[in-house]
Amino acid sequence: MSLNNQVLDKPISAQLPYVEANLSYLIPMAEKPVNYTYEPPVGIPRTNATYQTHRLPIYNARSISENISLDREGFAFTGHNTNVRNFYDEDEVRRVYYPEAEQLLKEVTGGTKVVIFDHTLRNASQSKPGENNIKEPALRVHNDFTAKSGYTRAHLELAARGIDDIDTLLKQRFAIVNVWRAIAQPIQESPLAVCDAQSIAITDLVVGDLVYRDRVGETYGVTYNAKHKWFYFPQMHRDEALFIKCFDSAEDGHARFAAHTAFEDPTSPANAPPRESIELRTFVFYPA
Repeated sequence: MSLNNQVLDKPISAQLPYVEANLSYLIPMAEKPVNYTYEPPVGIPRTNATYQTHRLPIYNARSISENISLDREGFAFTGHNTNVRNFYDEDEVRRVYYPEAEQLLKEVTGGTKVVIFDHTLRNASQSKPGENNIKEPALRVHNDFTAKSGYTRAHLELAARGIDDIDTLLKQRFAIVNVWRAIAQPIQESPLAVCDAQSIAITDLVVGDLVYRDRVGETYGVTYNAKHKWFYFPQMHRDEALFIKCFDSAEDGHARFAAHTAFEDPTSPANAPPRESIELRTFVFYPA
């Protein structure tokens, strides 16, 4: 079997360097998990979900990055120079980074149309919930969209932009892809781990409500499965980009959901600066 056909199969991943780290998985529950994006009313918990850590190997995928694809493993990685000077400048991100990422996504995916609809900055030292939009790294295994909410969010965002004939557009294949990047120093603290989509069973994905002040979205929590294969790209710097498939409308064998999570890297220096990163959420429309 060629390397290309078994890139992340055990014989290959077993040769890769790895770290062992605790990943936080959803404990199966009878009711639907609910997470609030803001401080909920008095007496209502921020979440009704509980999590359990499992110590797992997370393989360094840098040496096999050219053989990994969004459509097979559900994630991809490339070098990419950006002209953004200050990622904390909202206007510069939209004016400079959005067009850069749009062009990059077309090249990486073969998509003919890209719509960037959201971005999130993460920096634990600057995060002030309720005061700014900077968040801390998310330390639980999850996927940003479900089989249902991929369509729901697409309808919502495309309508908000006045795009015509949305129903026709959403009948062709489209995906939601996150573009993830370091925005300051190389990342040492709370790097991102991604799970090979091929190793995730549909029964591992648990639909949960994500409650905003003005709407309720859906995300997947993920329950533990010993078959999950985890990978990361250590010391990511600002001229590299990681792509994560969070939804794909195609149900013909393409990767649809690549779970991911930040994790505490045991090799990270005790005085490592807080991780500073940005993720774009994007719709990628493929040729009809």
